[in-house]
Amino acid sequence: MGERALNPRGKASLADLTDLQPKANRLQPHRLRTFKRSNDPAFAAKVEDIVGLYMDPPCHAVVLSIDEKSQIQALDRTQPGLPLKPGKCGTMTHDYKRNGTTTLFAALNTLDGTVVGRCLPKHTHKEFIKFLNAVECVVPVGKVIHAIVDNYATHKHPKVLEWLANHPRWVFHFTPTSASWINAVEGFFSIITRRSIRRGVFKSVADLQDAITRYIREHNRVSKPFVRTKPAEDILDKLNRLPAPSE
Repeated sequence: MGERALNPRGKASLADLTDLQPKANRLQPHRLRTFKRSNDPAFAAKVEDIVGLYMDPPCHAVVLSIDEKSQIQALDRTQPGLPLKPGKCGTMTHDYKRNGTTTLFAALNTLDGTVVGRCLPKHTHKEFIKFLNAVECVVPVGKVIHAIVDNYATHKHPKVLEWLANHPRWVFHFTPTSASWINAVEGFFSIITRRSIRRGVFKSVADLQDAITRYIREHNRVSKPFVRTKPAEDILDKLNRLPAPSE
């Protein structure tokens, strides 16, 4: 590292790393991962509750991971892209034409991996209740529904709470604040974005919605149970090793 000293905490800076022959030392100083610690006072209890549902679901019940992916844009490219070829990736133009947006509401059944999805124009409490009604019709009668949801205001709207009171088999489990990663459906959103939405060319919102519906149908045809192998204790231990939030 030459004459350059370590910083006061004994950690190498980005400038230091350039002297360490990144390839020889398998370092990647150009890459950076971010993280955010939750300041939810009930963080540990919520993690234990949700991970417990994943790893040991209650009998005679279903566990659904529910969320919405809002403002999905129907983008049409200004020129045709070039297809994927051996040794070459597919290409598409950087510029595009916006043709509107849609919101995908999705409920991932962690027991079998299937997804109930609906594309709706907005993501207010009205659309959320409409989606809950759609899920209610799909889940067999007599099953308790444990729904994992985040802290988005729509999920706690008075009308939604009223709906829950009228549907006693539903139980909401809220994720800790700033911890959407614990909601299993986020993984599904990431996959559908990479494999379908981001690669698509959509001349209308209807085209976009059709593509999303087709992807969900194919996903459900080959779905597998959502399996979490890391217990809550391991997750909490790993998070406790992160730097403390700055005040």
